[in-house]
Amino acid sequence: MSAFRVGRRVSPSRQSLALRRLPLSVRLGIGIVALFALVALVSVFWTPYPPLAPATGAFLAAPSWSHLFGTDAVGADVFSRALAATHTDVGITAAVISLAVIVGTVWGSLVGFYGGIFDALSMRLLQVMNSFPALLLAMLVIAAMGRSILNVILVVAVIPLPDYVRLARAEIKTKKNWQFAEAARMIGRSPTSVLFRHLVPNSMRPLFAYAAVNASWVVATVGALGYLGLGIQPGSAEWGSMIAGGESAILSGDWWISFFPGLSIFLLAAAFNLIGDGLTDLDVARRT
Repeated sequence: MSAFRVGRRVSPSRQSLALRRLPLSVRLGIGIVALFALVALVSVFWTPYPPLAPATGAFLAAPSWSHLFGTDAVGADVFSRALAATHTDVGITAAVISLAVIVGTVWGSLVGFYGGIFDALSMRLLQVMNSFPALLLAMLVIAAMGRSILNVILVVAVIPLPDYVRLARAEIKTKKNWQFAEAARMIGRSPTSVLFRHLVPNSMRPLFAYAAVNASWVVATVGALGYLGLGIQPGSAEWGSMIAGGESAILSGDWWISFFPGLSIFLLAAAFNLIGDGLTDLDVARRT
């Protein structure tokens, strides 16, 4: 019976040991993401200057001790705006990945477990969803629905949904006849219990690995939508819109307005890629 016992308590010492056994790339990526999450939390309550306030310093002032990232064309503090944009972009990324993982896992698990006409219809629908270019689809939908954080989250979460469904479906179809699932049926577990208490928890590792890689795409896509003016409401602090706002100033040598938001997007996307690649390599090693 111990073969299918899921959810055992793990002592803090074992958790620490498991973390140390992770590849260096995963630990580095987790550290960077944790730093961004901490900055996002702090920026909700504190920034050196009001993020949207103009004339906090001289116009287009270079980085200095009073303005670490300089100021923009209206004298707003770029450092404060970048901090405020962190909780916007990190929050959107977390919401998108959470929604895509939950919906994709439930949908794919049901399809893989029950199969039949539900499986066939789902696969045809996913093929239709994959036939549209991702960024173009996001641009068209947001342009039609209007700019808001909720619309950005919903649209960006729908685009990678077919990948989560297919991955969950493949894992469940592979494992639904394994011994631990058969043992659960033999002691009288219902099909729903077998699926969600035993099969799904034992199928999440590749989904988490893909979610980390997908998170880097989400960060870049949210930034691209903001750059194109299709992200959140105009005037809000967001990395992509900050890059667009400083684009014209680059030619005059005022590079810092766009550089620091762009660097933030790069670092966060790279951190998620490090986590995803490391977890994928770890999963492949365990299967072989």
